[in-house]
Amino acid sequence: MNEIANQNLSDVEKTLLIPLYIRALESQRPDALIKDERAEAVVRQLDQESLRKTAALTEDTGRAVVILKGREFDRIARDFMARNADAAVVHVGCGLDTRFERVAERNGWVEWYDLDLPEVIVLRRKLVGGEGPRHHFLACSVLESGWQDAISAKGRRPFLFLAEGVLMYFEEGQVKTLVRSLRDRFPGAELVFDAFSPFHVRIHNNKVDRTGIGSHLRWALKNGRDLEGWSGPSASSDTRGIRLLNEFFPFRYPDPRIRRFPIVLLLPLLAKAMGVFHYQL
Repeated sequence: MNEIANQNLSDVEKTLLIPLYIRALESQRPDALIKDERAEAVVRQLDQESLRKTAALTEDTGRAVVILKGREFDRIARDFMARNADAAVVHVGCGLDTRFERVAERNGWVEWYDLDLPEVIVLRRKLVGGEGPRHHFLACSVLESGWQDAISAKGRRPFLFLAEGVLMYFEEGQVKTLVRSLRDRFPGAELVFDAFSPFHVRIHNNKVDRTGIGSHLRWALKNGRDLEGWSGPSASSDTRGIRLLNEFFPFRYPDPRIRRFPIVLLLPLLAKAMGVFHYQL
């Protein structure tokens, strides 16, 4: 890597650098909510001016939410590994996230899988690094079934599936099929994902139509309990259905960086516009 590496990336690839850059900046703050030394190291080797221009597309509120949301995913992953000595974690849509290095590299036993599209995995190997004895890459779409075969071949063990910034880009039917498949193949597993409210999806898609920047969102979650109604018939006789364990709304978090935007705290539609939802399957 060198300081001009990211000048040769496509627009989509540059977009993948935004959350990495946000975490690296956060990690350098004296009051950092996330420490991410690997992200700092990667960012130091990239063209800083190009990164700043790309990251300027995000607003201050968006950056604060990236950090608060990411910290919640990290917290859940650490808690799951503490509760399950033989844990396996699948990070769906991993992008250039360095979550394995942040939360799992030093625990010595977890099996970690980073899953994303083949072109993203190629970029990941180029910028972030490769695999290790307990750190594996799955280069495919989460909607394919082959990756589930690959990890289930490792034997029955406690699985945690993390899907950050992914499911809202799929149709509801695709999300429902995926969730039910995970429930049937990995009964008792835990699933964590972020989702937007219908109100926020409308606002976001209107902005995309108006500016031509970004991608349309296809799925919204009105209430975290809605997924419990997806249980339906199960291929596994020992499952008790999908159960909401917890939900976290960054806009309702009493952090100084959120309190800078009081309108978010005063309007319920905005305060619950985006959440992190934790389920047992």
